[in-house]
Amino acid sequence: MIDFHLDARSGVAPYMQLIHQVRRAMRLGLLSEGDQLPTVKEVVGKIAINPNTVLKAYRELEYEGLVNLRTGVGTFVARTLSPDTSAHAPLRAELERWLARAREAGLDDESIEALFVSAFRAQAEARS
Repeated sequence: MIDFHLDARSGVAPYMQLIHQVRRAMRLGLLSEGDQLPTVKEVVGKIAINPNTVLKAYRELEYEGLVNLRTGVGTFVARTLSPDTSAHAPLRAELERWLARAREAGLDDESIEALFVSAFRAQAEARS
């Protein structure tokens, strides 16, 4: 099951943070078709968020066809965003080695993230 968290400093609306976390979990193969998302009550109890915010996120995910809301039963994953996760393990291992090298080079978390995002965007621009 997914473990939601909020970053108040991100500037991203809380309901969008929840949506992004569900999508990310689907892409990583952490959520599969048929898996149940935490109930609104569980999310509210865990991260102290307004129930309507959780409902808004779940409704948006339902609108996108990613989940099914079943009244009185729960919210279930309708489809996945990553049908083949077999390539994830070796790529993750390579990324973890890169992260270790970055830390050994003295980079802090923000510097690592900035470097990664910069390289990611440059690669994306080169492809288009």
